[in-house]
Amino acid sequence: MRRILLVATLISILTSCGTSSTKSLLLVSTTSTQDSGLLDILLPAFEEETGYTVQLIATGSGQALEMGRSGNADVILLHSPAAEEKFMQEGFGIDRRLVMHNDFVIVGPPSDPASLRTQPTLDSVFSTIFSSAATFVSRGDESGTHVKELQLWQNAGLDPAGQPWYIETGQGQGITLSVASEKEGYAITDRGTFLAYKPNVNLEILFEGDPLLLNIYHVLTVNPEKFPQVNAEGAKAFADFITSPQGQQIIGEFGIEQYGEPLFFPDAGE
Repeated sequence: MRRILLVATLISILTSCGTSSTKSLLLVSTTSTQDSGLLDILLPAFEEETGYTVQLIATGSGQALEMGRSGNADVILLHSPAAEEKFMQEGFGIDRRLVMHNDFVIVGPPSDPASLRTQPTLDSVFSTIFSSAATFVSRGDESGTHVKELQLWQNAGLDPAGQPWYIETGQGQGITLSVASEKEGYAITDRGTFLAYKPNVNLEILFEGDPLLLNIYHVLTVNPEKFPQVNAEGAKAFADFITSPQGQQIIGEFGIEQYGEPLFFPDAGE
């Protein structure tokens, strides 16, 4: 409830500011791009290059798309491909571009009580968590990460809903990782956010590399014909920048100096 009220307050503030102002742009983005620190680098570069001022709301992909459907966004950056395609088919977006990717990983306590390190497949990872009743912390927020997690449970033929060891935070990736660390539980996370939070949590990557764990990000511009207040020019400017050589270079270099590896891989033009 607190999160819902916070988002509603932000929407009210930003709407009252007039998001259609030619140099004011409302970006709604998935929490992973914020929690990883990428937007702390990308947005100032965009603002300096274009003169726009970006107002940011970071939330789960499901909530981000709902805000787009209500006209409370100019441009959206997220990682939920099936939901994005539906959004476009319904006419709420006018442009969708490939931006970047990283991957999801399964993390847990170093002691690894369910022995996930020894599991050969994703299905066996989730089956082992289920059968051992090991604590699993889910975002539970209809984000792209949450949608991916539910898909993986379904692929394994399992439904963890209502199990006492299954904890839903209803929060972003950073908070979910913190809860998993406190509870000595397992979680699924995008690699970028995990690397950013790794110094502050007692978690390790225990399973990675399956093709199903690919995590793809797109930028979507909201349809101004449905919502006249949408700053279509600004939205296009952001989409152009994030997929430009300059924006793609920022994405490709982000994380290398601090973490020794990139947190995201640029894909525009692929």
